[in-house]
Amino acid sequence: MEAGRILQIGIPWITGRSPPRLPNFPRYICASSIQRGSYKGPKPGRDWIADWVSKNDDAVRSMPIYVGGASLLAVLFNRAISGIAPVADASSSQSRADLLTLGLAVTNVLTGLVWLSIRPKSITPVEPQGVECQVIYSHLPESVVSEILWVWESLSAVTCCKSLVIVYDCQCIVQIGVAAKSLNIDEPFAVDAAKLMQGSLYQGVLKSGAQSYLANLSLYPGRSELPFLPSNTQVSK
Repeated sequence: MEAGRILQIGIPWITGRSPPRLPNFPRYICASSIQRGSYKGPKPGRDWIADWVSKNDDAVRSMPIYVGGASLLAVLFNRAISGIAPVADASSSQSRADLLTLGLAVTNVLTGLVWLSIRPKSITPVEPQGVECQVIYSHLPESVVSEILWVWESLSAVTCCKSLVIVYDCQCIVQIGVAAKSLNIDEPFAVDAAKLMQGSLYQGVLKSGAQSYLANLSLYPGRSELPFLPSNTQVSK
């Protein structure tokens, strides 16, 4: 039975032949320096308009009022010196133009008033009103518990997260951080996983497959479906 073959191939040896030259690739040298100003790469862009608007927020919000007021004065001045009757005449093109300008000026004034009355709410750090708790499901493996504790330590160290609740398989497996006070003094408010899963927040997240962001937890549905969080919680994800 033939297991293999050995092929002998003769390669002619030619003397006096120079070896092939290797291709000459361009060489790159990377150097680093700790001196300031040594970076020669592209600098990140800066939006000057956005910076100016953020620094002059009040002036920008009131600008439509000044523009609308100046437009109204210009229309009245033009009407006074043009010699046209003060009463608007539908057959006059000047009257129609003045009415259109008045409408635009009033719109600018109203826009400025709305901009001044509606301002974004600035979120300031607050101390959660509640009690410290660390409730972990007893049947979890030690490896899972260590991972959960590591996640909590990372979140609390690099973010402003103060409370963490994990619900898995109709069971609250983790409630750690600051929790709301229950009726009993100095005891955390227990998480009712069944009630939480029946609420609109959980059902909405389950259907959409995306996280739900609550900018104001004191409003519905956060106030009724998340009672285990501190009462002054500002944001929930």
